[in-house]
Amino acid sequence: MRIVVQRVNEASVSVDDQVIGEIRKGIMVFVGFEESDNKTDYDYMIKKILGLRIFEDKEGKMNLSVLDIFGGILIVPNFTLYGDVRKGFRPSFSSSCPVELAKKYYDEFIEKITKSFPLVETGIFQADMKVNLLNDGPVTILLDSKRLF
Repeated sequence: MRIVVQRVNEASVSVDDQVIGEIRKGIMVFVGFEESDNKTDYDYMIKKILGLRIFEDKEGKMNLSVLDIFGGILIVPNFTLYGDVRKGFRPSFSSSCPVELAKKYYDEFIEKITKSFPLVETGIFQADMKVNLLNDGPVTILLDSKRLF
């Protein structure tokens, strides 16, 4: 499971010119799956997402999490996180999870994270989405449940 987390002042996702998910201060999360992902990966990623100390405290240090500031979380599925361009220039997505299984994983992940935190908005799996965000910092963190960076 791969995730890109961006600290944002605001973010939204639209489908067919209609906003379907929107947050103010919080985190934008792009999520991609591979076939071997399971509930252990979900648990690891949820713990990381909710616990990342990427918001500034009164002293200006990144010591606060999205839980601490009671910010929003916008989660958008993104299979291109598994794009491999090591050979050539066109990405290969052979490591991406098959569509039907990825949809199942996405739904399970959303169900699980919303049980831990109420302020979650989402994109729509396999829709042509337009994402709008105002990155704060910028602060961008890459997470992979199978690899350490």
